[in-house]
Amino acid sequence: MKYLAAYLLLNAGGKASPAAADIKSLLKSVGIESEEERVSSLISALEKKDIAELMAEGKEKMSSVPTGGAAAASGAAAASSDAPAAEEKEEEKEESDDDMGFGLFD
Repeated sequence: MKYLAAYLLLNAGGKASPAAADIKSLLKSVGIESEEERVSSLISALEKKDIAELMAEGKEKMSSVPTGGAAAASGAAAASSDAPAAEEKEEEKEESDDDMGFGLFD
């Protein structure tokens, strides 16, 4: 992921087709050691491809992925409604301990 991020950062900075040396230099400037195999693999995978087209394709693919937002929201609402009931049970338990008639240090 860091290699792709470096590639995209260089692309956004004006390099239409960043070279392996550019990626290595960028990563080295922030203290990250790069692996030659991974950099060359990325360069070969993105060679002669338009980044804008790839990003548009990615957005299209991501739009069909279910996010589960509705299920998570309803789950959170159910959890929040259960929380007061659990607190009440704990309070009742604490009150029943007081009815024993003796304390720990008596």
